[in-house]
Amino acid sequence: MTRKRRRSGKTVPKKSNAAGLTALALCFTRRLQLQAPPPVVDVAGEPPGGPSTAAAANLVFSPVSVYAALALLAAGARGSTLQELLDALGGDSRDDLTAFAGRAGERALADRSRSRSRAGAVGGPAVAFACGAWLDAAWALLPAFRDAAAAASYNAEARAVDFGNQPAEKAVGEINRCVAAATNNHIDSILDPSSVDTLTTLVLCSAIYFKGRWEAPFAKAHTVVDKFHRLDGSTADVPFMSSVRSQYIAIRKGYKLLKLPYRSPAAPAPAPRRKGATPSESNRPTGDGGDDDDDDPAPKYSMCIFLPDERDGLPGLVEKIASGAGFWHYRLPTSQVPVGAFRLPKFKVSASGSVREVLRDGMGIKSAFVAGEADLADMAAKRDDDEDAARTPLCVSDVCHKAVLEVNEGGTVANGATASYMLCGASAIMEQPATVDFVADHPFVFFVIEEVSRAIIFVGRIVDPSVSG
Repeated sequence: MTRKRRRSGKTVPKKSNAAGLTALALCFTRRLQLQAPPPVVDVAGEPPGGPSTAAAANLVFSPVSVYAALALLAAGARGSTLQELLDALGGDSRDDLTAFAGRAGERALADRSRSRSRAGAVGGPAVAFACGAWLDAAWALLPAFRDAAAAASYNAEARAVDFGNQPAEKAVGEINRCVAAATNNHIDSILDPSSVDTLTTLVLCSAIYFKGRWEAPFAKAHTVVDKFHRLDGSTADVPFMSSVRSQYIAIRKGYKLLKLPYRSPAAPAPAPRRKGATPSESNRPTGDGGDDDDDDPAPKYSMCIFLPDERDGLPGLVEKIASGAGFWHYRLPTSQVPVGAFRLPKFKVSASGSVREVLRDGMGIKSAFVAGEADLADMAAKRDDDEDAARTPLCVSDVCHKAVLEVNEGGTVANGATASYMLCGASAIMEQPATVDFVADHPFVFFVIEEVSRAIIFVGRIVDPSVSG
């Protein structure tokens, strides 16, 4: 006998914004799998001993900014296109998406460089972030989209670019100059001329610059050169930061977790108010705990490193993280422990490319990328005097991503374009010994987070720190 499920009104819970951001994070985390090389990223540099492949390369992503770019897209979407975005990102409406993206941006992506730390030192993380929609000039942006919806998503804007009637180099140059200006020239480009052609109608880009200082910097005099063990069994001589200071370390089943706090401001920096938003709306907290929190504690930035116990344990660890539905913040180490051997490699990793396939195949956002199926009628209208607009339906040609992250004794310098978000799966905490060794001399996963809002700013993997760039 077939059992029928009775439905009465809304019996299936709607995915929340936080759940949507979690899903986006896990989707990007899966792209760290070595068995499934992500087609979205080109990694600069070749490891010693042979050419690099995407399946065995360092990778980095960044998802709060991807969410912001997609929220911007949703502000102009209707019908099935909007519904796919709502299903993927959560929320009951497009206003919900843009408001959540705005609050997350104000919390995790506001510049704190002029604030003072809890110890009185000047300078929390320096952050420059912007995202935008670049539309072909054959289409006229609707005032409501430009002035209201676009401004609702954190630091977002919409601009016209003549893809159809000028060389690709010129159109791309306009976009790259906007990105450079928004990030104080820390990111000088996000697109190359091959990214667009005369049929391009809409490109989404998101850029972030992040520079953090460790709460407790490493002494350069203690940096030593040692062996890093690659997955293929070969080794590379790389500089390792070392310390005898107690660290935030937790022992889990199959891996260890290190948290390195950045210098954080003593009080939240005043966030730039979004156009049309009241002061109370602009400063609402963004944590997964909901929007009803009355307090607004100071942000706390950290880098967290998942180190598998086995030298070849990265694939299994990534699978565990990507499949886990638990919340990472419950599993972060909360107290410092004395260390025995402690070594962490210096590294620089970069990646750039399109995240269109990730969003289409991993998040179910499909119609926005298909000419004739994308419904972006609330974003722009055909110009009456442009016949080409009638022949070229408006759709998203690409969503572009770029990220560069460097870890050294003083802290982290990160440049990114588009974002990523990651959650860790549930694991039992193992009994903690008197001292803990943490020697990251084999491949590991890392992420940069803002703990209060639970926003993950960067996530990536390091398989060979000797490859720079």
